[in-house]
Amino acid sequence: MTDFHRILQAFGLDTESEIKPLGNGLINSTYLVTEPAGKRYVMQRINTNVFPDVDTLQDNIDRVTAHIRIKLAERGITDIERHCLRFLPNTATGKSYYHDGTDYWRIMVHIPDSITHETVTPEHAEAAGRAFGDFEKMLADMKPLPAETIRDFHNMEFRLRQFDDAISTNAAGRLDNVRDLVRDMLEIRELGCTAERLHREGKLPLRVCHCDTKVNNILFDTEGNVLCVIDLDTVMPGYVLSDYGDFMRTGANCAPEDEPDLDRIRINTEVYDAFTRGYLETAGEFLTDTERRLLSHGLFRFAYMQAIRFLTDYLNGDTYYRIAYPEHNLVRARAQWKLAREARHLLKTI
Repeated sequence: MTDFHRILQAFGLDTESEIKPLGNGLINSTYLVTEPAGKRYVMQRINTNVFPDVDTLQDNIDRVTAHIRIKLAERGITDIERHCLRFLPNTATGKSYYHDGTDYWRIMVHIPDSITHETVTPEHAEAAGRAFGDFEKMLADMKPLPAETIRDFHNMEFRLRQFDDAISTNAAGRLDNVRDLVRDMLEIRELGCTAERLHREGKLPLRVCHCDTKVNNILFDTEGNVLCVIDLDTVMPGYVLSDYGDFMRTGANCAPEDEPDLDRIRINTEVYDAFTRGYLETAGEFLTDTERRLLSHGLFRFAYMQAIRFLTDYLNGDTYYRIAYPEHNLVRARAQWKLAREARHLLKTI
């Protein structure tokens, strides 16, 4: 049983604080901590199955938040505590986490009068584009780059190698059911790996990217203004189209990612244009010409990548993604493949 008293004590907080579950996150377990005097904090148990190297994870976050604080101060921002996450140090080690012998914990200061949004409207999309673009802009001169917290997370060539292995092994005996789909998806593997090729050619730089650009990873104030970007666990080196395309894959899709009716899958151009407008307003200050042109590959790349990942899991016998019914991963793969084909019409020549 978790000894919350020891955890609070490790971070110098009142051990008589009230602790309640918070949110519906799928990775880390999150709690709201309220001290008797009213001060609030957010406490999380870090999922070490996803993030096994907690020291590197928190070092990334500490470096990123410190860099952002410097940038905010240079802009003359006076209420920095509302515009950047702050993690408490372990009073014994100085690290921004605590190990209780079984689990790893961290605590950050709660930002009051803040909300998140779950739905993507054109207004939310433009604000999100502006926020994630500004996040990248503030970190554009951060050296050295942060470490990878999930190896090969957005590496298209790696995902295709996993796909090749799944086809070769055919662990679940399902290959005959999807040979046409497999053939079609492999025909464009070189197009899907455009970013990796351009990086090797020295034409596409690695940047500090968020790598999980969903609208609910942004805090807004009660008047609708962006406060800050949150959920920094996946901040790592990447290509700018990672943050651009990752948002578009869910935010600009008119249907759920597992929509069985493929006719319903199309791109919401209002959301697509709004996010692009907001993103370029801030990120446009540092993007190269190649990066600007490559943005059109973002949605295609990430829909294609997710289609590959879903079909890989289907061939492997549904060992990675949680499914609701036997053909769920296949339905997901077909839906994302349709979205990738829709997005392919948006591609610009590189």
